Amino acid sequence: MATALGNRTHQRKGFAKRISTHLAAALVVFCLLQIGIVAKTGGSLVLHLGIIVAIGGYAVAARGLERRWQMLEQGGLSTSGLTVRFRRDVLQLWAASLLGALLWIPVAIIFRFLFG
Repeated sequence: MATALGNRTHQRKGFAKRISTHLAAALVVFCLLQIGIVAKTGGSLVLHLGIIVAIGGYAVAARGLERRWQMLEQGGLSTSGLTVRFRRDVLQLWAASLLGALLWIPVAIIFRFLFG
């Protein structure tokens, strides 16, 4: 059994598959942060409906990023070129997910100020 495991070659996942994994994890973090922030700020039904719209927008953008990476992998770029683009896209993805969710803080404060 040890030789069977030892002989197995480790295949690295493609960039498109890896970006999909990051997108899924970032979407979960984005949703949980949004829900938590709106709940902590005493969010109303309107703010919760806004979360649904924001998640829908995130899903559309995520699908576009997945398509982009499918096309990039099919293109003739070198692995090092893909690696640089992948790291940049992952950094931007996580920054957008975290900062996008934190934008609910001023929205909730303004909403509470305007509508009590």
